[in-house]
This record gives sequence, structure tokens and C-alpha cells, in this order.
Amino acid sequence: MSFAAAIGLVSTLAAGSAIAQDAGVRAMADRLNDYPTAARADYVFGCMAANGQDQKSLRNCSCSIDVIASILPYEKYEEAETVLSLQQASGERMSAFKTMNMATTIVADLRRAQAEAEMLCF
Repeated sequence: MSFAAAIGLVSTLAAGSAIAQDAGVRAMADRLNDYPTAARADYVFGCMAANGQDQKSLRNCSCSIDVIASILPYEKYEEAETVLSLQQASGERMSAFKTMNMATTIVADLRRAQAEAEMLCF
């Protein structure tokens, strides 16, 4: 293989690596930004209602949902929110959501993400 061919091969491999790395970065960014704006805003409003209606709370609560989003994909967050709302309902049919192993695991994942967010943001 000639020197020019070797340089061409290295350039091609480097370009392929850069494209793959760029695609990986885009995939990570998409995963971290998969929460709809309305869901983020809803979380921040609820968080501020519990922690105060000032700029500090706004920053802390915004940080909190960003940390949660970095840990938990939106699909899992949405499942946990659904289970939590079903757990608040009364009745025999809803009691399954309070004791079902899958439901408690889903909520536990959200609680762990919230705990991490609280440690980092508040």
C-alpha cells in the first residue's frame, strides 16, 4: 500500500469515526431531550408550588427535571406518573396498583431519579 493510499484510508476511517461519534452525540441528545416541553413545565410548576414561587425555586426545579430526564427516559417517567395517579384513586380495582411488583418498581425508579435530582439541585 502506498503512502497516499494509507493516508486516504486513515482519512476515511477518521471521517467514519467522526460521523459515528456525531451520531452517538445526537442520539444521546435526543434521549436527554425526549421530555415534551409541557411535561417539563408541569413538573416545574408542581415543584415550585411545593418549594416556593421565586427565582431560586425556578432554577432548582428546572435543574431537577433535567436531572430526572438524564436518568429516566420519558416513557418510563410517564409510566411512573400514571401509576402514581392510579395509586391515589380509591377502590378495589385500583388497589392492584399499590401492591403490584411492576408498579412499585416503576415508581421506585422515579423516586430514585428524584432523590438524585434533589441531591444535585437543592
